Amino acid sequence: MRESLFGALESADAIDGARVLDLYAGSGALGLESLSRGAAAVDLVERGRPAAAIVRRNAAAVAKASGLTTARVHESAVRSFLQRASGPFDLVFSDPPYDLDDEAMTADLIALAPLLSEDAVVIVERARRSTPPDFAAAALESIRDRNYGDTTLWWAAPAVAREAQPDAESQSR
Repeated sequence: MRESLFGALESADAIDGARVLDLYAGSGALGLESLSRGAAAVDLVERGRPAAAIVRRNAAAVAKASGLTTARVHESAVRSFLQRASGPFDLVFSDPPYDLDDEAMTADLIALAPLLSEDAVVIVERARRSTPPDFAAAALESIRDRNYGDTTLWWAAPAVAREAQPDAESQSR
C-alpha cells in the first residue's frame, strides 16, 4: 500500500518541496517517507508518549542517515495541535485509530482545513468498513479513494481550489 500511495503522490507532484503534516503519526513512517522523497519539512503529531518516543527515534535515524533535519515531532492530541498550528500544509496524512468516531474525524478535518495550502492533498486512512470521511463539512472535495485489503485511503483537496481551476472544456474555448 505504501509504495502505491507514494507512487501516486509522486505522479501528482505532491511531495517535492511540500510541507507535510502526519496526524496520528504512529511510527512516523508516512511523514518520514515523504521527507526522504523530497518534502521540505514534516510535522509529526502523536499523542501517546511511547509512540511519540518511537517517532522521535525514527526521525533521528532518518536525520542521521540522510542529513535531513526538518522533521518536528509534536507529542499532542491532534485537535489541540491543529488549534495552535500554523500552516500552510501541502500534504497531510491522517491515520486515526480505528475506534475514532465519525464526529471526531469530521472535527479534525474542520480544524485542519484553514491550515491547508490552496493545492493541498489530504489523505485519510481508515478501515475499509468505516464510513467515508465527511470532507464536505470541512470544505474539502473527495478526489479519489483506493482499497488495499482491509484499509481504504481517501484523498481530498480544498474545494475552493478545485472549483477555481478551469476544466479542460473551458480551457479549449
